Amino acid sequence: MPHSAAETVRNYIDLTKPRLLPLVLFSGLPIMGMAPSGWAPFSTAALIMIGIALAAASANTLNAYLEIDKDSLMERTRGRPLPCGRIEPRHALIFGIVLALSSIAFLWAIGGMSAAALGLASILFYVFVYTLWLKPRSAWNVVIGGAAGAVSPLIADTALHGAIGPAGLCVFALVLFWQPPHVWAIALYRKADYEAAGIPMLPSVVGNGPTRWWMLVCTLLLVPVSLAPALLGLVGNLYVVSALAANAWFVASSIQVIRLKSEAAARTMFRVSLGYLFAVLAAMLLDLALADLFWNVAS
Repeated sequence: MPHSAAETVRNYIDLTKPRLLPLVLFSGLPIMGMAPSGWAPFSTAALIMIGIALAAASANTLNAYLEIDKDSLMERTRGRPLPCGRIEPRHALIFGIVLALSSIAFLWAIGGMSAAALGLASILFYVFVYTLWLKPRSAWNVVIGGAAGAVSPLIADTALHGAIGPAGLCVFALVLFWQPPHVWAIALYRKADYEAAGIPMLPSVVGNGPTRWWMLVCTLLLVPVSLAPALLGLVGNLYVVSALAANAWFVASSIQVIRLKSEAAARTMFRVSLGYLFAVLAAMLLDLALADLFWNVAS
């Protein structure tokens, strides 16, 4: 049965996994206020974010194209447009390639060749290194493959300054170290789903118990990583207090996962992980905005 134009548009939007895009964009925003010269102009920041969004949408679309068979076997993904047949695979492939080319052109026009190259590298890494190589072969796929999901700050830094600096590296490291406990929480309460699709996630390979302890290790490593921007003078005391509180919340949730050994605790950990990242990034933005405001008032 033919779809209406609105349904078709909605299906293509769903193909890009729009629920993941706010996180990708939000992680790039603090870079806009970490330059010595102050905040980037709103128009520049908005255009860079559009280029990053196009790159992320392309990577997600191509990932969905390559994982149609796996997605059809998993309860949480079988309702997506491709497994359901709402979009033809070749149309999804074309759409993903068009998004990639649009992202490259956009980032090149706004941030130069280096930003465009980094955007392209993020797409290729996610598609070939993570989706095709790591994910079906290694239980540690998210540890390395998580770099693709953390690249937004690096692209933003390069587009603004022509190179990757301390600001981009700090936020990149924050998202990179955050991703394993976030994904492993899903893997704990969706273990049967991943096993049905033949994806070797950590709980299926090393067991639930060791996975819970690895989650705690990662949340503890996040503490110094999250404080690095303050140690480098990129943010101030408001961020430090907020980050310490957020870390305490995240670590406590991870300890609960070990203590309770339940799917409910893993689900809570997943929700807390999202809240943690958004809280830390929001604290960065608030700290930077207030610092900029006080500087303007004082001058």
